[in-house]
Amino acid sequence: MIIYKTFSFDSAHYLPLVPIGHKCGGMHGHTYTLKVFISGDPEPHSGWVIDYTDLKNGIRPLIEMLDHKVLNDIPGLENPTSEQLSIWLWNRVKPIFPGLIRIELNETQSSGVIYEG
Repeated sequence: MIIYKTFSFDSAHYLPLVPIGHKCGGMHGHTYTLKVFISGDPEPHSGWVIDYTDLKNGIRPLIEMLDHKVLNDIPGLENPTSEQLSIWLWNRVKPIFPGLIRIELNETQSSGVIYEG
């Protein structure tokens, strides 16, 4: 079984490696949507894979690191593309939730990345 929880955060960034004049080279912001997918068998006693509150509490510190921040200022995110941000998130979520199987990160309603480790 796979469960998921959706989070959102607002961050600014710029992409230093794009060609000169590219619109993403300048500082701009996004309201990101993050979906975290956890796989596992429902526990016999509780009937759930994981308590959604535990998932929320485990992800909250990461969201606090990113929300209303400039992503380029965060170590490891000097070139904060959605792809790099999803890897950064994966590397921090997987040790907390070993059942992590997928991260979906949208920077707009119509564009995003899926990362499965």
